Amino acid sequence: MEQSVAIALLVTGLIAAGGLIGLGLQRVLPEAYTSERMRDMIGGVVGQLTLLLVLVNGLLIWTAYGVFNTQQVELQTVVARALEFDLEMRQFGSEAAPARHILRTDLVWALEQFWGSDSSNAAAYAASYKAMADMSVVLDGLQPKTPAQVNLLAAARANYAFIGEQRLLMSLQATTPVPWPLAYAVTFWSAMMFASMGLLSKLSPMSVVMLLLGSASIGLALFLILDYSHPYEGLIRVSPAPLEQAILALDQP
Repeated sequence: MEQSVAIALLVTGLIAAGGLIGLGLQRVLPEAYTSERMRDMIGGVVGQLTLLLVLVNGLLIWTAYGVFNTQQVELQTVVARALEFDLEMRQFGSEAAPARHILRTDLVWALEQFWGSDSSNAAAYAASYKAMADMSVVLDGLQPKTPAQVNLLAAARANYAFIGEQRLLMSLQATTPVPWPLAYAVTFWSAMMFASMGLLSKLSPMSVVMLLLGSASIGLALFLILDYSHPYEGLIRVSPAPLEQAILALDQP
């Protein structure tokens, strides 16, 4: 989160500096440069930049929120499949208890992978691969004696395979970076827009206050974009509560 805050503050400062440069130029430039005809051109540029910012900012926020929302939905799906696996192994019989234990261990490592430290990621991947191998051995060793047990074992295999695939997909999606060229473009266009608006304004306390408020608004938008793009680290993060509840359910005998 600290990096997101620092970048947002830097962007706010750059945009505010652009506006202050525009206000300063308005005072020192000859009046002919800011006359009525010049104002028409400057106003047209401001309108164009405003439209670009609305479109690109909306795209960035929607994309970043999409990453966050996708991770949340996929986590809930993993938990639902884990609970289904747990129920299937309970119904299969006491001989399936090791499979439940392996899944619990796997979910604990998933918790560490997404909400733990960066150094624990490699260990989480290694533990997951071991859990998959152990689970394959346990499931292969189960000997269903009734048609119901055959169906339960097949469903459990499908659910565990889905959990593994979904975790891998979540890991890949979570590492998708922010499209930085668009973020750079937003910062440049914002600074240009406020500089152009400064040429149309007079330097006064109110104009400076509004300039700072406008710059802070765009900086806040960029902060939200960066924060949503890191759904397990930022101020607005995906809650681990569903996964913790599934682990507690697997703890039950």
